Amino acid sequence: MRADTDLQAGSHNREEPADHGRRSFLRGVIGGAGALALAPELVNAAFLRDRALLFHNPNTGETVREVYWTPREGYIRESVNTISYALRDHHNDQVKLFDTNVLDQLYALQMQMPVSRPIHIISAYRSPSTNGWLSERGRGVARNSFHMQAMALDIRYPDRRISDLYQVARALGAGGVGYYPRSNFIHIDSGPVRYWS
Repeated sequence: MRADTDLQAGSHNREEPADHGRRSFLRGVIGGAGALALAPELVNAAFLRDRALLFHNPNTGETVREVYWTPREGYIRESVNTISYALRDHHNDQVKLFDTNVLDQLYALQMQMPVSRPIHIISAYRSPSTNGWLSERGRGVARNSFHMQAMALDIRYPDRRISDLYQVARALGAGGVGYYPRSNFIHIDSGPVRYWS
């Protein structure tokens, strides 16, 4: 069941002017150590055409293709809500509005590594109760995980090596990137820039 009460209006889901979207994208994805990671033509494309995400959630079986930002409208509230619902805690169906900065990171990865199949989202939002349960079970889950703030995604590309995805994510210089080759996924978040494996 959709928890619409968790999708309240806030700074990350209101529609924003295109100029604000440009500053946010540059700050969140292009502004770190990997400022030159996206070729100029890709940076321009990020502001001249719609931003869409294509992903599959193996935990729910849902596949989503959603335009969440346009040059004219900025971030589209309804689309961010739809994406947030698809990235809900699959253990209890709780929903939290996703940070658009981590959505922009995912979009930048898709631009850098275009594929024919959707990216797989292994883990997205985790409610505090789910995060606590996973942490107690010793699954390498941080007690103060960015997943609880809807600022983190664990992802893999079916058609690409996980080591390649990790290198591209690091090159963006935009938030945290963790490398989990044994489990075949990487972690990205919109927190401080840092890397681990």
